[in-house]
Amino acid sequence: MNLSNLKPAVGSVKNSKRIGRGTGSGKGGTSTRGHKGAQSRSGYSRKAGFEGGQMPLQRRLPKFGFKNISRVEYKPVNIEMLQILADKHNATVIDIAFLQAHGIATKNDLIKVLGKNGLTSKIEVKVHKYSKSAIAAIEKVGGTASKL
Repeated sequence: MNLSNLKPAVGSVKNSKRIGRGTGSGKGGTSTRGHKGAQSRSGYSRKAGFEGGQMPLQRRLPKFGFKNISRVEYKPVNIEMLQILADKHNATVIDIAFLQAHGIATKNDLIKVLGKNGLTSKIEVKVHKYSKSAIAAIEKVGGTASKL
């Protein structure tokens, strides 16, 4: 075996359809496009979602809901995550910069601390928003929860 006699596996390569190569090929003349009409012409492209004149799906379905432009999106961070970070990095103050430095939040994130599971060490937390259970859990161990 050498480079001059390598061949692809049988059936793995299919010959392309040679269109418009004369009537003898069986695919000459109209080149498999049928007679007349937009689809037979060059430059034709069907609109996205066009269903041949039938009412398209996006117009058959009803409109619903709305997008609240005043919505403020907060990134949730559980108290157990703060405890893990405090233990791992021996931290007593956890703020936005600390969370960004450790990959929990990006610079544009607004952060809300949620009270899932408990907190065992006294830490000072400075973020945008807290749930009631998070504030209770932080203050229970002697920490402080202050808003930015």
